[in-house]
Amino acid sequence: MEKILCVDDDPNLLLLYQEELSEEGYHLIIARNSRQALEKFEAESPQLVILDMHMPNMEGLKTLKALLERNKSLPIILNTAYPVDLKNILSWGIVSYVIKSSDLTELKAKIKEAIALIKKDK
Repeated sequence: MEKILCVDDDPNLLLLYQEELSEEGYHLIIARNSRQALEKFEAESPQLVILDMHMPNMEGLKTLKALLERNKSLPIILNTAYPVDLKNILSWGIVSYVIKSSDLTELKAKIKEAIALIKKDK
C-alpha cells in the first residue's frame, strides 16, 4: 500500500481526500501545515506528496523547498485552487499540478501516473 502525504490547511478537503483515496487503496497521511508535513514526512517516509501551495504564511512554497531538500527525487503533486507560475517550480522535479476540485478524478489519475513512475524506477 503506497503512503501518500497530503498537506492542506482545509480540514474538509483533507476529509474528502482521506475518504476517497483510502477507497483507492492508498494509506493517506494528513498534515495541516508545514511543521506537521515535515514531521510526518520524517516519521512515515511517504512515496508521494500532495501539497497545497496556498496556505497561510506562504507555507506551501516553504514546505515544497524543505521536502525537496530532504529528498530531491520525491514525487510531489501540487494541488492548488489558484494558478501557479510553474516555469521555475516544475524544474524542481515536481510530477504535476492539479487545480483543486471536489471531483477527484484528475487528482486520482495524477496519483496513479506518479505511482507508476515510482514503480518503474525501482
